[in-house]
Amino acid sequence: MFLSSVAAGGLLLTGAGYAPTRSLRQDPFGAGVASGDPSADGFVLWTRLVLDPLGLNGRGGMPSRDYDVQWQVATDERFADIVRTGTETASWRAAHSVHVEPAGLQAGREYFYRFRTDGHVSPVGRTRTSPAGMSALSFAIAACAHYEHGYYTAYKRLAEQEPELVVHLGDYMYEYQPDGYTAPGGNIRQHSGGHKCATLADYRMRHAQYKSDPDLQAAHAVAPWLVAFDDHEIENNWAGSKSSSGAPAFERRRANAFQAYYENMPLRRSSIPHGAAIKINRRVTWGGLAQFHLLDTRQFRDDQACEDGVRMGCDDRLDAGRTLLGADQHRWLLDGLGRSGARWNLIGQQIIMAQKDFKLGPGNEVNLDSWDGYAAERTSLLKGLRGVANPVVLTGDAHMHHAAELYADPGDPDTKAAVELVTSSIASDGDGYRDTERTAATLAENPHISYIDQRRGYIMARLTQDELIADFRTLDYISRRGAPARTSARFTIPSDERSLV
Repeated sequence: MFLSSVAAGGLLLTGAGYAPTRSLRQDPFGAGVASGDPSADGFVLWTRLVLDPLGLNGRGGMPSRDYDVQWQVATDERFADIVRTGTETASWRAAHSVHVEPAGLQAGREYFYRFRTDGHVSPVGRTRTSPAGMSALSFAIAACAHYEHGYYTAYKRLAEQEPELVVHLGDYMYEYQPDGYTAPGGNIRQHSGGHKCATLADYRMRHAQYKSDPDLQAAHAVAPWLVAFDDHEIENNWAGSKSSSGAPAFERRRANAFQAYYENMPLRRSSIPHGAAIKINRRVTWGGLAQFHLLDTRQFRDDQACEDGVRMGCDDRLDAGRTLLGADQHRWLLDGLGRSGARWNLIGQQIIMAQKDFKLGPGNEVNLDSWDGYAAERTSLLKGLRGVANPVVLTGDAHMHHAAELYADPGDPDTKAAVELVTSSIASDGDGYRDTERTAATLAENPHISYIDQRRGYIMARLTQDELIADFRTLDYISRRGAPARTSARFTIPSDERSLV
């Protein structure tokens, strides 16, 4: 079993270039390490130098000066065989974050990495390159981790399962002021800062607070991540250039949030933000087995119809001109899917794509922030998916597990387009619950949805040429530490069938 704690975090190194005298008296690797976006010959490595995660200037308690940070990649956990090394500058202007993109590595193998600076050494992270062929893949799906709502035991259990890849689908952090969003039963922890995030310092400090959690650090250290934001990394239910709260200077706030997001995530340089714009939609290939198509469902969308929320009778949501992806991203997705030579096409996005009627009995009540608020574009997309090899939609946001079949023509099983796997939250909304009577009624109202579970958790998936097996993992509580995780449901998606078994 891989344990990042075997790293010599905080030890004094006296090798070449590392003097015994330290200017940083405290271990600066308090935010941990991470990797992401693997390719056949490399990946991106990340760390951020932090002395005090709650430092009010957003700089993590670090001095206003740059630091040279050495990075190392090895084939073994003890670094007897170092195959790549180099030095990057942790600039104070970039919150002392470091992004490294080693290349020229061997396809389809495990690597270990660490960072060193000023006599300190980071924890060890494990990562891997994607394969050249058709190797099987184990991967986890996670989302929605409100720090105040509970402990990150789900991240801990995820890390213990040692997936080869983690797909995080947004709401990695929340922008609210302390107790600005209270979980049922009350909040367990508290956001720092005293107010909601708006400035660059605010967002940097909030990310640092989240990154200080040891269970989140363990999940980052165990495998490379694919990340994409949803709304709370910026502001609840924002849409394109529109602030959901009508707050002034939203473009500046969005730029601040994007800058902090890049600084704190294992993203390649192609995602460096430019003001209030960032490129987060991208593709990551896992040999011939799978291609991940990661979407941005916030930056290019039209404002939510009918003033947002869960509502009945909103005809505007059916308008053929409404877009959630934006025309360019919609075309990018369908073009890429059409050219994909992968056995499976996994579409990572944030909000439920399946039609979901919240009202029991006559009439329809839908969530206008989800794809139900952009129905015509969803129909266009699902029709396009019918010609794509094994499309599976991976989703977050809902704070409850769902497994669903997606129909191009709502209600007609003969128009199956894809399968959707929706992960519950890591922490958001607290302990969760099991309302079996309400769940049974909701499933009867929505026969294309096979499973709903309101407990916290994540999905652990196993992908081969022949099938995708999805284990829906749940925890009964997160209001105290130590909850076990169990598989509460398992679904198989056979290749070429677009259905749940």
